[in-house]
Amino acid sequence: MAVFVIIVVHWIAGICVMVGGLTSMLCGYIGMQIATYANNRTAHAARISLSYAFKVAYGAGSVMGFCLVSLSLLNLLILIIIFYYGYVTAPMNTTQFVSQIQDLFEYIAGYGLGGSTVALFGRVGGGIYTKAAGVGADLVGKVE
Repeated sequence: MAVFVIIVVHWIAGICVMVGGLTSMLCGYIGMQIATYANNRTAHAARISLSYAFKVAYGAGSVMGFCLVSLSLLNLLILIIIFYYGYVTAPMNTTQFVSQIQDLFEYIAGYGLGGSTVALFGRVGGGIYTKAAGVGADLVGKVE
């Protein structure tokens, strides 16, 4: 089993990694809830017509996509605002200000690292469950 170690350069980067991971988990939860409700609605809409079922499924996918992207961008904006006013000091010159802003956005990049790490492990776990479901379906097919 491989062990992954995230080297945190600054405490701001560590907080950003954690917030990014939590945002990714929350987005995954919201996405699964919307997908579950949309699956039910699409199945009922398919009784009427396939084009109506496609419209229902497409609309649910749009809602889920906009919800997840807006939530992640909102959290990123909040992080940038909080750490900008907490980290960037009144500079003596322009070079110092630019250096502080560059450092801040290098720390903020941890937000993407946290979100990507959780999404990667979620995808691996989902693949394991999909494989187990495929094996179970194969066994049922052989028994039938």
